[in-house]
Amino acid sequence: MVKRKDLEAAVQAGVLNPAELEPLYVFLNARFAQSPQGGAARFSGTHVLYYLGGMLAIGAASLFATLAVEALGMGALFVLSLLYALAALGIAGALEKRGFGIPAGIFATLAIALVPLAVFALQHVLGFWTDGPGARHYRDFHRYIDWRWLVMELATLAAGVALLRRFRYPFLTMPVAVTLWYMGMDVIPALLQAQDGGDWFGSAAWEMRKLISLAFGAVMLLLAFFIDLRTRHDKDYAYWMYLFGLLTFCGALSVMGSGQLAGKLAYFAIHAGLVFIGAALGRRMFAVFGGIGIAAVLCDLSWHMFKNSFAFVLVLTLMGFALIAIGLWWSKHEAELSAKLRTLLPADLRELLEARAA
Repeated sequence: MVKRKDLEAAVQAGVLNPAELEPLYVFLNARFAQSPQGGAARFSGTHVLYYLGGMLAIGAASLFATLAVEALGMGALFVLSLLYALAALGIAGALEKRGFGIPAGIFATLAIALVPLAVFALQHVLGFWTDGPGARHYRDFHRYIDWRWLVMELATLAAGVALLRRFRYPFLTMPVAVTLWYMGMDVIPALLQAQDGGDWFGSAAWEMRKLISLAFGAVMLLLAFFIDLRTRHDKDYAYWMYLFGLLTFCGALSVMGSGQLAGKLAYFAIHAGLVFIGAALGRRMFAVFGGIGIAAVLCDLSWHMFKNSFAFVLVLTLMGFALIAIGLWWSKHEAELSAKLRTLLPADLRELLEARAA
């Protein structure tokens, strides 16, 4: 959408006649709001319908798989999945040629989402899952953890990378990010090779799972930051990687710790750091995850350690007022301080922050 302040700046610079400002502003916003084309995704009614329809189609793949298995078997499921994916790619290419970028990206994403389904059926045809305890239906992929899902996940990642080179739409990174999130859970049984007698939630295996998930989430966040740097002048390809990286990292962090005060304070500090990272990168999801973690720590402390303590309520209130005061001070000096701080950063990171801020 066109920002009014930009047109007002054009008037002040003498580029635009003041009498033309209002009709031009109304005309451009109406034109952009009604246009179904273009690559920039925004929260409009048309785009909500696009994404809702796409998510329904992707979700229907699981129901379709169950019905196909019950009626026709795994061989038919494999063939139908391939035909379904090829049809989605054909529609995506046709929509792209006509300039409908967002629905083209959604259909290409549907093709990626069908890859694990096709690989799952092929594994059954080849007898790969003969001893699998929880893989009668494709929906088990979203319910159980098993190292044998890694074949499906690796195939999905390969397909996602290949289609991203063909269809340059950020929504395609969503199934890739989900697959990496699942892989962070499924890779652990492959590494542990059934410690604790095959009990993946046994004491030693459970502790290892938490550590590996935490590290996997951190790697996903670093990968998302690298993608963000590389695409700082392009579309936002890092969004979904940030989201599922935070889910993995914060989820693992939330089940760690012994309940000691030192651990709670460390948890608080890490999530406070996420809030500041979100402010620096212009990523609100960091602030959301950080805020949830901070609230969880404060609620836990108020319930277990400072129950019925007036001092704790007073300290929290003063801290809240202090943060508001710091925010007011920062708002007055933000432009000056940000400019000075950015001069200390590498050129790539400085361009990223400026691009995301714009």
